[in-house]
Amino acid sequence: MPVPVNYKDTKVDCGYRLDLLIEDNIVIEIKSVEKLNAIHEAQLLTYLRLGGWKVGLLINFNVLLLKMASKEGF
Repeated sequence: MPVPVNYKDTKVDCGYRLDLLIEDNIVIEIKSVEKLNAIHEAQLLTYLRLGGWKVGLLINFNVLLLKMASKEGF
């Protein structure tokens, strides 16, 4: 899903692309990497900030077991 970006007086209609947006409420960012890094979290937080959403999931499918982690304060 495209996320428009406004910078000064310029609007870029497709500055970023979300993997999934559920019910116009939950951003899902899907990865398949050996290890999630801070850049992956920063990417999700950027999407949340730009779209005004409050809930996001960062899912890495390159693991044997999916685990849930929570961070408060976002």
